[in-house]
Amino acid sequence: MNIINHNPYRIAGILSNATAREIERQRGRINAFAKVGKEIKSDYDFQILDSITRTEDSINKAFSDIQQAQDKVNYALFWFAEANPFDKTALEYLKKENPLKAIEIWEKVTINKEVTSKNFSSFNNLGTLKLISHFQEDIQNGIETKIKLIESDYFKSFINAVADETFAITSEKQIEKFIDELLRQFKNQYSSSEILQLFSNCNGSTQKYLSKKFTEEPLHNIESQIESTKKKRNQNKEDAYQFGLSLAAYSKDNLVTLQSLLGTTDLKYKTIADQLANEIMQCGIDYFNHSLENDSSDNYLEQAQKLTKIADRIAVGKLTKDRAKDSLASLADMKDREINQAIEVLSSIKLAYNKAISEIEAQVSQMLMSMSYNQSINYTKIDKLKENCLNWSKVVEVVRASISINDIAIIQLCQHQRKVSEYKNLVDFLFNKLGPIQINQVKHICYWKDVRAVQAKSTAKKVSSTISNATDSGCYIATMAYGDYNHPQVIELRNFRDDFLSKTIVGRHFIKFYYKYSPSLVEKLKNKQSINLIIRKGLDQFIKAIKK
Repeated sequence: MNIINHNPYRIAGILSNATAREIERQRGRINAFAKVGKEIKSDYDFQILDSITRTEDSINKAFSDIQQAQDKVNYALFWFAEANPFDKTALEYLKKENPLKAIEIWEKVTINKEVTSKNFSSFNNLGTLKLISHFQEDIQNGIETKIKLIESDYFKSFINAVADETFAITSEKQIEKFIDELLRQFKNQYSSSEILQLFSNCNGSTQKYLSKKFTEEPLHNIESQIESTKKKRNQNKEDAYQFGLSLAAYSKDNLVTLQSLLGTTDLKYKTIADQLANEIMQCGIDYFNHSLENDSSDNYLEQAQKLTKIADRIAVGKLTKDRAKDSLASLADMKDREINQAIEVLSSIKLAYNKAISEIEAQVSQMLMSMSYNQSINYTKIDKLKENCLNWSKVVEVVRASISINDIAIIQLCQHQRKVSEYKNLVDFLFNKLGPIQINQVKHICYWKDVRAVQAKSTAKKVSSTISNATDSGCYIATMAYGDYNHPQVIELRNFRDDFLSKTIVGRHFIKFYYKYSPSLVEKLKNKQSINLIIRKGLDQFIKAIKK
């Protein structure tokens, strides 16, 4: 420890409780030696310490440093005194480079003992010897021994021994001075956590002052970084993301120190943590908005999320935590913005289609209920109305304008599987209603499969529709069972529908029910040959019955 190795008392070659006459005599002697260039040695150089070189300037400074009473006390706490027989014996062992024996002697009169008028100097000497150790446990014991002396009623005896009876200082003030000097000595030698550990066994007042000293610098550092970042952010929002990352990185160690000293419930910690979190969050917001406005190609959404997550981890107060969570929620929505917009457009199309179909079916139901015995409904026309209930060319224009190729590139990266599934179902619904040319115009929205199969299906559907339009309305199940729309048995069934069923209330209800549910049933059974055979046999028997 530098303050011990280069202590003014050591350079002067005296103990800290030397009398004024001894000090002046030593000063004259040592100056005389220095002037003639003679090597200066002292019994109190103690070879266990680092070697020193005395110069005329260092000698003069040393004596100057121990003129004032306060300075004498400050430096004496880092040097040795001889105020009892135990000190004399232990100091002799130190001169002989036997510090272990000196420690043994001083520990006998201090360990598990209170400070008294007979051992106060031994407490000081033992503490000084412990402070020069290379082991942190010894240094910790040295600090505790020194503070025990300063807090005792006999610290006044120590002051009288090294200064004079007129000087007075409170224990609290002297402890603060002692801690200040130790912190200067430990700087760049120990980490903050290691320094705190050295003081860990000290009492509440010491811990309180230490906390104050340790919090002043990190608080100032964080506040300065926040102000600097805020200024840079306001001047250059394009680089606000990097500013936010740097602020978080530079403030990390200081914030950890404050948390270990104050705890997260302390008002000072809450205040600075929330200020830091808000500035990091604002960096993310400004960067996101600037990038969005300027159509940046950077992944600014995820970068803004990263800063907000950092801010959320730092934040302590409820308002700041809530702000971070709201911001994360908003960014999450923005992250799925493209797929949300696509789902909204496609859902509106499906909703409009379902509404139009419902209106047509309602009209058909009303017609069925009001028809006379000899009236019938042209179901081919109804099917055509349903098929063209929306202007699909306009629908295609809306889809092309609303869902771009760039949107699809982002949708493909979406991790929200429920939304992806919903989107795919809506695209399948739309393609089931469009013609092959129309599908080709918006094929980019179906990124997960080849649309050629869908186009082929649409083409077949159009051909079938054309055939149906040339005849009466189709009998779905019968056509499926017999495999031909113009099969004689199918024609018999259509005639039965038009000549008999459509002319009664019960018959019309049956027709309505049949046309509502038979298409979906056909879709499920169209490739089931065995079931189709059973249906065909049943229909054959039914047709025989109605011909009688």
